[in-house]
Parts: sequence; C-alpha cells; structure tokens
Amino acid sequence: MVAPLVGGLAAFGFGEGLLVQSQWGATPWTVFAQGIAKHLSISLGWATALVSCFVLLLWIPLRERPGLGTMANLVIIATMLDVTTFTVAVAHNDVLKTIYMVAGVLCIGMGSALYLTCGLGPGPRDGLMTGLHRHSHVSVVYIRLSIEVAVLVSGWLLGGTVGFATAFFAGTIGYSIGASLQLVERTLQWVEA
Repeated sequence: MVAPLVGGLAAFGFGEGLLVQSQWGATPWTVFAQGIAKHLSISLGWATALVSCFVLLLWIPLRERPGLGTMANLVIIATMLDVTTFTVAVAHNDVLKTIYMVAGVLCIGMGSALYLTCGLGPGPRDGLMTGLHRHSHVSVVYIRLSIEVAVLVSGWLLGGTVGFATAFFAGTIGYSIGASLQLVERTLQWVEA
C-alpha cells in the first residue's frame, strides 16, 4: 500500500503545482500557503509544510494520531509542489492556463483516490476536520466548509492568488475524486480477479 500512497500524494502535489502555475488561482490551503510564503520569503513547498506542521499541532487537543500517510502527506505534497512550481513553466495564454487548471484538478482527484484507499492515516487537514467533527458533533460538511473559507480568506488577505481556478477547483473536485475512486476500485477488482 506504500506505492499507491506515494504515487497518490505525488500526483496531488503535482496537481496543486499546476493550478499555481496556471496563475488563475489555487486551492484554499495553497492560497493560504502562498500568502505565508510571501511574508516569510520561503518557497511555496516550505510554506505548505509549515502549515501542515501547525495543523498537526492542532491535533493534540483533539487526540488525533498521525500515521505513515499523515507524515508522507506533509513531506511528499510539499516537495512535489516545489518541484512543479520550479520546473513547470508558468502558463502565459488562456489555452495553457485551461490545460493546467483541468489537469491539476484531475491529478488532485486521482491523487486523492489513491491516497484515500491506502488507509495509512489521514492528511493533516483531513485529521483536523474529522477531529473537530468528533468533538463538536457538527456536520463534517459545515466544518470542512468553515475551515476552507477561513484559510481561503486568510490566504487572500496575505496576498495569495484567488481566481477562476479556485472556483473551478471548488466546483469540480468532488466529481474528480468520485470518478477517480470508481476507477481505482474497478482497477483493484480487475487485478484481484
């Protein structure tokens, strides 16, 4: 189960990097990391890792326990985000921006599906969400929405890029993950048959 974990997290980080390189916006947490990166003069990957470490500290009062997947999430996504933003050229026309944006959401969807099926521990943000849900008994939907809006607004105020790709991600990521999960499940059934 380690190979799908690593591959999934790498795809996730690559997808995040493509959204950034589209210059049309990014996911809420990456917008937040962009704002932090600007103020601390560090790379986006390092800012992402720093945010993940801070979120893990919030697990302590919630009594959440990290797993291999949790720590791999922190390291691999941040690394791939830096690798992608350092090596993939910024999109300078609308066609390439659109390709980056769509490919980014597809990569994040597939990466999420691979990572989620491993069962090796939640990512820092997912663990925060489920921990808050367990302790507050508030619906996961409202907790996730509140967290995403809070980090998006905070990131925007710090100077992160919010744009069309941010809205596109919000409106399509659920479908991308759902379709990817079905594909992964069918592939596993085919392999086991």
